[in-house]
Amino acid sequence: MAAPLFLRAIPLLSLRLHHHHHRLAASILAPARRPRCSAAEPSRGNENLSSADNITAAWSARDSVSPKYHRWNDDEYRKWKDKEDEILRDIEPIASLTKEILHSERYLDGEQLTAEDEKAVVDKLLAYHPHSEDKIGCGLDSIMVDRHPQFKRSRCLFVIRTDGGWIDFSYQKCLRAYIRDKYPSHAERFIREHFKRGSG
Repeated sequence: MAAPLFLRAIPLLSLRLHHHHHRLAASILAPARRPRCSAAEPSRGNENLSSADNITAAWSARDSVSPKYHRWNDDEYRKWKDKEDEILRDIEPIASLTKEILHSERYLDGEQLTAEDEKAVVDKLLAYHPHSEDKIGCGLDSIMVDRHPQFKRSRCLFVIRTDGGWIDFSYQKCLRAYIRDKYPSHAERFIREHFKRGSG
């Protein structure tokens, strides 16, 4: 008897996980619901309900209460979350590429980037570094991946100059400068919430 009840509850658990994942998005699109007071509703006997129906009823009652994230009702907070999503979508391609370059076996230590990857890194990162002119110096020959000079366990990007010199640069500094340039009114909050402290 217990096994059929358990098997009947599995689709409900899966539905609940799916519902929980999409609840935030739905709360943005749906009009705000007024919380219900269970004391005002006529009670109905739960003795005829199966355990799966009791679980569903409990979830429905919990979901009908005011949203866990009450700030979603605040227009300013919703605007901020929309802008935050926009910034994340904007920087995600170059951030993902950079992480792949640094943390996968795609490039060995000391290896120069392909022309395609180099163009993306130069155009979307290095161009925004606060000291890009100093980093490039006499001219840019290529971009290389190698171990950080001080932190040997970390890999970073290096500018190889036309005179043979090379210097590391922080892709996170580049991203922060890009965000400050493109999203000035939201940049500091975004950086505070999404970047490690002390990384510039």
